Amino acid sequence: MEKSSNITVFILLGLSQNKNTEILCFVFFLFCYIAIWMGNVLIMVSITCTHLVEQPMYFFLNYLSLSDLCYTSTVTPKLMTDLLAERKVISYNNCMIQLFTTHLFGGIEIFILTGMAYDRYVAICRPLHYTIIMSRHRCNLIIMTCCTGGFVHSASQLLLTVFLPFCGPNEIDHYFCDVYPLLKLACSNTHIIGLLVIANSGLIALVTFVVLMASYFFILYTIRAYSAESRSKALSTCSSHLTVVVLFFAPALFIYIRPATTFPEDKVFALFYTIIAPMFNPLIYTLRNTEMKNALRKVWGHQGLLKGR
Repeated sequence: MEKSSNITVFILLGLSQNKNTEILCFVFFLFCYIAIWMGNVLIMVSITCTHLVEQPMYFFLNYLSLSDLCYTSTVTPKLMTDLLAERKVISYNNCMIQLFTTHLFGGIEIFILTGMAYDRYVAICRPLHYTIIMSRHRCNLIIMTCCTGGFVHSASQLLLTVFLPFCGPNEIDHYFCDVYPLLKLACSNTHIIGLLVIANSGLIALVTFVVLMASYFFILYTIRAYSAESRSKALSTCSSHLTVVVLFFAPALFIYIRPATTFPEDKVFALFYTIIAPMFNPLIYTLRNTEMKNALRKVWGHQGLLKGR
């Protein structure tokens, strides 16, 4: 397929055209971005520097925090820069790069969440075989599979978009480059490509979400026979995972499971999985997790003692 395009730059319409609103948004997203970095780096250092890194659950959490940082960094810095700029411009090449990296790290995050659900399923439903099934070799293999899956997903999204002809207009009604807003600008029939996007992004998100919900259903069914203390511990861990899953998947499903159309609400929903979820993940996983809180005290309390000497 031959690409024929006259457009070399796109104009991002962003979240608002009101300057005062944009300044307020800049302050809010700056706070969010700092919180994302502080929270996720805190988790990564606390896991890496303690015995928690040997446990599969925290091994995956470490990589989830890393993917959160990479994922939000493909969108948030550009969004904040544009909020203070007169013209929100992005070159065609940078637009394609942003499209690829956003779906790469978003795909990796989705698959890591699936790996974490599998880990909890094995830990609760097959506890006697847990250490054998979730060996370090198996964990590394799962992470490699997540990265490969994310790459295949993002590469296919890029291939669906990069050959589209763009003849004008060049205004993207979004705050970052995504498939559906770009399909809207293409000067060719994108019906088939829209269906392929649903098959790629929409079905991946839907199938993954259904698998995750099924795994938690089996977990809840299994813990009925456990003691009250064991049930409480299992529910605490799983509720944290479930909160993250719903926070990430609900808005993603709203955007990608439907035909290739865009709504003004899409930008608000996209904020949930690009900024809000990565910001809340560290809080969700630490506030209700005693082992994480102990690890934080151990690492950062020790650092405080060293500074006090």
